[in-house]
Amino acid sequence: MTEWRPTAALGRAVFTAAVAVAGALLVGEPALVVLAVPFVALAALGLLHRPRQAPQLTTYLDHTSLHEGQGTTSRLTVTDASDAEYLTRASGQPAYVAMRPHGGQVGALLSGPDAVGPPVEISPRRWGRRYLGEEKVALMSPWAGFRFGPVSLGGQHLRVLPMAAVYDSRADAPQPVGLVGAHRSQRPGSGTELAGIRPFAPGDRLRRVNWRVSLRSRELHVVSTRAEEDTAVLLVVDALADHGASDGVDGAASSLDLSVRAASAVAEHHVRSGDRVGLRVVGRGRELVGYGTGARHLRQIQHTLAGIRTGEVAEAEAGVLQLGVTGGTVVVVLSPMLAESIGAVAAALTRRGVPILVVDTLPGDVRPGVAPGTDPDLASLAWRMRSLERTVVLQRLAALGCPVVPWRGPGTIDDVLRRLARRAAQPRVVAR
Repeated sequence: MTEWRPTAALGRAVFTAAVAVAGALLVGEPALVVLAVPFVALAALGLLHRPRQAPQLTTYLDHTSLHEGQGTTSRLTVTDASDAEYLTRASGQPAYVAMRPHGGQVGALLSGPDAVGPPVEISPRRWGRRYLGEEKVALMSPWAGFRFGPVSLGGQHLRVLPMAAVYDSRADAPQPVGLVGAHRSQRPGSGTELAGIRPFAPGDRLRRVNWRVSLRSRELHVVSTRAEEDTAVLLVVDALADHGASDGVDGAASSLDLSVRAASAVAEHHVRSGDRVGLRVVGRGRELVGYGTGARHLRQIQHTLAGIRTGEVAEAEAGVLQLGVTGGTVVVVLSPMLAESIGAVAAALTRRGVPILVVDTLPGDVRPGVAPGTDPDLASLAWRMRSLERTVVLQRLAALGCPVVPWRGPGTIDDVLRRLARRAAQPRVVAR
């Protein structure tokens, strides 16, 4: 309905006034005319304020990209609204989106030809691409004589980024091979980390001379330091399936919730440290973000994480995943470890000597979903068998030297990275 139509109230007022006046004339009872006066007045005022032009409605969001838990406002502007007095809007409420007023239903009086409708506050409670449902808007003329609408306005897209979790780590990368960064390298260089004191050699800078040792030994000695380099970090997110129920940012988290939020936190930390961060999603979308640094690159990773779609892929079914990892790259796998292909690629990289860390994102209280018509006891037995197989996989990875830690927020992987760095510094026995 895109034009002004008489309301039922105006129809009742006109009908009641006409019946009362006609009855007074036929019966000859003046009291009926007195009773009809209010209805005649309402009908006359409604017809007197009959609208002449159709208004134009426009909705927009203050922000189209948010982190989960943040909020924005949906606004409505009305042009050519001089004939309208009251506006009501009812918004559809999609999943994982909180609204105020509750249900997105609000109304307010309008003033002026170019008016602003009542706002609706929106807060997404889970990461992902949210489509705010269609809303219906209706306007009323003065004295409720005519109604415009309800008009259906199209929904709006909102990209919800993972929650910006507080995460910091002081652990060094196991094998930094970059040019410049904050990680202590195994080779000497012009850094700030003390490596030792050695005799002076041609080419050493005079500011490196340690005068105390030189005076005591009667020979010039200089302070040697280790170089500080950056590293490459590859985040591998398992999106083959989502296990557990998600209640949003304030409730229980599913396995994919933990994976996405942990990947966002780790990426933000390493980007701030100057490291090169890449992302590989194992799932239906096969999202891939190359290595990069800077705030823009971090934003790209977060946008990619927000668009993850779960589903099986052919290469995962075959048990072969090609990550293209080179030397000096730290691989962080975030997975519930229920897919055979993820365990296979972790074992293969460990045998190659690539520093790899598996973050277990399976919730502790997860329960299998039972499809309609399936025996619950049979489903429970199958889940216990799958859990035993998962335990065997984790034990074999630990035996190969691949650490597996559950995600517990800030500081989860600090100790593991330190152990990997100490392992990389130890001499290796190579068979020739």
